[in-house]
Amino acid sequence: MQYQSELKIALAAVRQAAGLCRSVQSALAGDSMSKADSSPVTIADFGSQALICRTLQTSFPTDPVIAEEGAAELRTAEGSVFLQRVLAECALAGATGSAEDVFGWIDHGGSSTYSPRFWTLDPIDGTKGFLRCEQYAISLALLINGQIELAILGCPSMAFPNVTEPGVLAWAVRGGGAWQQPLWQESVPPVPLRTAPTTNLGELRVCESVESGHSAHDWSGLIVKDLGTTAAPVRMDSQCKYLAVARGDADLYLRLPTKKGYAEKIWDHAGGVLLVQEAGGMVTDIRGQLCDFRHGSTLKNNEGITATNGRVHPIVLRAIERHRPAATATP
Repeated sequence: MQYQSELKIALAAVRQAAGLCRSVQSALAGDSMSKADSSPVTIADFGSQALICRTLQTSFPTDPVIAEEGAAELRTAEGSVFLQRVLAECALAGATGSAEDVFGWIDHGGSSTYSPRFWTLDPIDGTKGFLRCEQYAISLALLINGQIELAILGCPSMAFPNVTEPGVLAWAVRGGGAWQQPLWQESVPPVPLRTAPTTNLGELRVCESVESGHSAHDWSGLIVKDLGTTAAPVRMDSQCKYLAVARGDADLYLRLPTKKGYAEKIWDHAGGVLLVQEAGGMVTDIRGQLCDFRHGSTLKNNEGITATNGRVHPIVLRAIERHRPAATATP
């Protein structure tokens, strides 16, 4: 199987970052800053990106990284307090460095343009879930010639079957299937992920974002009613929704645009897309187009996301289109 070296190194990096996130969360006391878009940024965001980009920079120095965060805020007077915490948490995780080292690690993820080979990283996808001590994910993917070849999700709050301590590490390599393993128990053999065999529309389990700003819940409600689905929606933050579909906990994940023209960020999806595909499911935008990762940091040629167990995908796409709001329709 290809990319075994990349997989081994990337899995270790995500595990290390998950340990930092768990350490920060255990001491969380409302520590957060606000980005310009008002979404919270935590010490764990910066620390997670610093650790993973440090590893990528060392192991694959010529690979660009398109990541969510940048170090600019840590360089400000307000950010100085957070910087000291980031330095301390990185050191606890085994990455001792100066402030300039940490700035450099974080900013190694500052690429924004397409390359034939690059990584994309969301150091904490679902920051609000992290702050609520609910679901969040560390998402890392390797893309070559616009195609996801390797994808990893670290989900520290997800349950693993028959394991008491929460935490799942899931990964997929194109053509090599999708797998999961307890995040904190590397000695436990990984098990394959498979999507659910559900075809009865009334039994579909739908995954949605907790945050209404991330997906149009009114629109999805109409779709669910059209499909005849009676199960209550499963709402959770982050790309954990992709993992839920990939391992059969849910059958459908919808991310419906809340306004016309919004372009999804690649780091919000790349880690999860390949998991679902390699587990037997399907992922397209809401028009049925495959996700196009050849345009830098956004999926500018796509609209929304539909991830399913694969068996109901065409039916779901037709229901989406039947109930499309006028505000999102193509003129």
